[in-house]
Amino acid sequence: MTDSSLRPMAGKNALITGGTGGIGRATAVGLAKLGARVGITGRDRARTQRAAAEIARESGNPAVDAFDADMSSQAEVRRLAAAVLETYPRLDVLVNNVGGFWATKHVTADGLEHTFALNHLAGFLLTDLLLDRLEASAPARIVTVSSDAQRMGRLNFDDLQGERNYSGQQAYNQSKLANVVFTYELARRLEGTGVTATTLHPGVVRTSFAAEDSSRLWKVLIPLLRPFMKTPERGAVTSIYLAASPEIEGVTGRYFVNRQPRTSNKLSYDTAVAARLWQVSSDLVGPHADV
Repeated sequence: MTDSSLRPMAGKNALITGGTGGIGRATAVGLAKLGARVGITGRDRARTQRAAAEIARESGNPAVDAFDADMSSQAEVRRLAAAVLETYPRLDVLVNNVGGFWATKHVTADGLEHTFALNHLAGFLLTDLLLDRLEASAPARIVTVSSDAQRMGRLNFDDLQGERNYSGQQAYNQSKLANVVFTYELARRLEGTGVTATTLHPGVVRTSFAAEDSSRLWKVLIPLLRPFMKTPERGAVTSIYLAASPEIEGVTGRYFVNRQPRTSNKLSYDTAVAARLWQVSSDLVGPHADV
């Protein structure tokens, strides 16, 4: 990546969810190296603080903040948003990066299916809670990490929570499609505000993906695929590009792979589907979600 593809970010504040490892951590290092004040989130306070200190050392930028929150819990997302708003008088970049895969069904503290709650609803709610600050800081950017698994996704509105039929892979594919649908609808709603919304596929990256609750298939595939996977640093290239490049100033409502815009799942362009997902998501996170 040439220096001209990125811009210095001194004086800018950026929040990266799921920043203690993998793509999120590498994104935080990249933005910190550009001079941004960076905040990362993680479930465990001690681990998040250690990661923030490591990112500061690695980037040579001491301005790295640690926010602990279990983002599968809506109460925790709300507490996180309050802490971020208190810490940052302006917010220039939000990277919705947190996510995961679970082979078996788990239910959150809110009684929701874990994959959908963490991979989609957490970013939906956090974005809503931070949106006024992002708009006040415009031009600002919202970057959501999806996956090419979105191409295999379907939004089963009759069983979004997998109550009748749960498949870990289908739940993951659905959540990643929801990321794209959300981004496109968000971009439409933010038109004219100076806040852009983009989404991306980072590539197949060597992270702790599916480590907590892996399927038999992934247990076999991951060791075989690992030598061919991207490093987290390479996987973060597009996230950093979308957060910091002047080349996409004003670009919104697009899906990127390897820093290039690409078409996404046909369903992601259906505005009726987007409106329905938005309403369902708003209902699931409560009456205050009115992006």
